[in-house]
Amino acid sequence: MEPIDIGLAVTGILFVVVLLGMRVAFAAALAGLLGLIWIFWSKKGYDPQEFGWALTVAVKTAGQVPHSKVASQALSLIPTFILIGYLAYYAGLTRALFDAAKKWFGWLPGGLAVSTVFATAGFAAVSGASVATSAVFARIAIPEMLKIGYDKRFAAGVVAAGGTLASLIPPSAILVIYAIIVEQDVGKLLLAGFVPGMVSACIYALLIVALALALPRFGPAVRGFSWGQRFRALPKALPILFVVWTIVFFVYNPFGGDAWGTPTEGGAIGAFVIFLMAIWHGMRWPQFKDALLETAKLSAMIFTIIWGVLIYVRFLGFADLPGAFSDWITGLNHPPMLTLVMILLAYAVLGMFMDAIGMLLLTLPVVYPAVMALNGGEYVSAADSAFGMSGPMCAIWFGILVVKMAELCLITPPIGLNCFVVAGVRDDLTVQDVFRGVSPFFVADAITIAVLIAVPGIVLWLPSFA
Repeated sequence: MEPIDIGLAVTGILFVVVLLGMRVAFAAALAGLLGLIWIFWSKKGYDPQEFGWALTVAVKTAGQVPHSKVASQALSLIPTFILIGYLAYYAGLTRALFDAAKKWFGWLPGGLAVSTVFATAGFAAVSGASVATSAVFARIAIPEMLKIGYDKRFAAGVVAAGGTLASLIPPSAILVIYAIIVEQDVGKLLLAGFVPGMVSACIYALLIVALALALPRFGPAVRGFSWGQRFRALPKALPILFVVWTIVFFVYNPFGGDAWGTPTEGGAIGAFVIFLMAIWHGMRWPQFKDALLETAKLSAMIFTIIWGVLIYVRFLGFADLPGAFSDWITGLNHPPMLTLVMILLAYAVLGMFMDAIGMLLLTLPVVYPAVMALNGGEYVSAADSAFGMSGPMCAIWFGILVVKMAELCLITPPIGLNCFVVAGVRDDLTVQDVFRGVSPFFVADAITIAVLIAVPGIVLWLPSFA
């Protein structure tokens, strides 16, 4: 068999194993090792005496991957961003954020659900993890919505969908992972997520208001807050906004000139600032220990997925599957934009069976070169490109699109992790309840994707200043 045939065969085996329930990290690592052995042995004509040599070389090749890739400085962003979110939660800052959002937006139809969306967006700006965001607001927002008569399924759906905003709004662990896989600037990608993330939050809010207007008892408004109460609620929410400003100020230097530091250093400073604020707001050792433990658990899960999948990616390089797929995509007799839309729809289907990080790690090494080839190449100018943007800008634009599609994985049955987290936090909810409650937000996500495709400037405006 040719290397490309081996690549296709092993990839097929990998997807079957994942669908059967094996964790993506271990399935990818085993598939990558199997593929490497197969390719090296094929070069020796499948001589039984050479199998030991193929096994040794494959194990050495695979063994070099975890440290060489995971030791990347850019990946150190992930634990610091996650730590910021958990410190904010255990210090009680997230409840203050929700309280401020409730007083400012509660008067709208479906006001408490709208408040939850904007509060999750604010928390997403200090937490790089969607799972953490969903877990936090399942404890804070759902009881408040149930008190005034919200349907428990819809209340759970609002929290699960709102949690996905952490995938786009910086700091975002998934955007960092995308940047590392495709070797693009982490800072510009994080900056690119701000406006699309807020657009997505606004579309969620508009959907909730529309549903509440169509069904009067769907989401009762919360009234009775004076302007004085609203303004007094703001200072308690400012610490989170101050941390966001600190990170942006340090990394992007809005006064012009060179940045004062790297995103990694900005994340560390943000974690230190929120730590001081948490102590000021009464956090003690038990809460601090819980924050560290939760950060370690989530970081270990993410890093395990990364190193497992990167072994498979190393195998793909030997099989030359990315190059073959790129040639096939560019050879299709379809408009490039139609091909791009079909790729995004394929992500929507994959998201039904895989988690977001695993899906991106498995597919981007193959899909990204094909999309760049559709646009005209890594170094194409905007005038000569298919999508009307230069190679680096296309990489950023596609990154935001594919991360938005990855958000669907977090709420799509049967794997949707955010839905499982919300159901796990609330004893009165089943996973089926959460999946039913989150279903209207698929419409909102489809609208958001369409807007980002039709108006790329939403994505590219902020990075153009960096």
